[in-house]
Amino acid sequence: MKNKFLELALKEAKLAYEKDEVPVGAVITHNGTVIAAAHNLRETTNSATAHAETLAIEKACRTLGTWKLTDCDLYVTLEPCIMCAGAIINARIRNLYFGAFDPKAGACGSVTDVFRLDELNHKVTVYAGIMEDECAEILRKFFQGKRRKYYI
Repeated sequence: MKNKFLELALKEAKLAYEKDEVPVGAVITHNGTVIAAAHNLRETTNSATAHAETLAIEKACRTLGTWKLTDCDLYVTLEPCIMCAGAIINARIRNLYFGAFDPKAGACGSVTDVFRLDELNHKVTVYAGIMEDECAEILRKFFQGKRRKYYI
């Protein structure tokens, strides 16, 4: 099932791919309007926290002039990690839509599920596996290329 905002996130992932970054892209909407888009920049910035989600959250906060993104939805091509899941909760994002599952670091059900912790003060509704094949394919292609470089 296609989703126009996840398609935009996939375009961001392609920008990351072109920069030799792990191809993950994120888009944040506020009441149905895109207010932020970002892609991974860890290698470019030498920053462990420069994930697509955190960069998009920072842009959205600047755009709205608040850290509370309560009327916002996040679309990301890969299941968020624990760090990003924490940022999503802390930013009070309403809904999370993601494409591919991450069996090594996913915090929305693959490795753990941060969003199901009853003790947290904010609940995020999670929609998983949207455009999963397209989102997983760019990651497969990226890492296959990386493995070829090491084995040639």
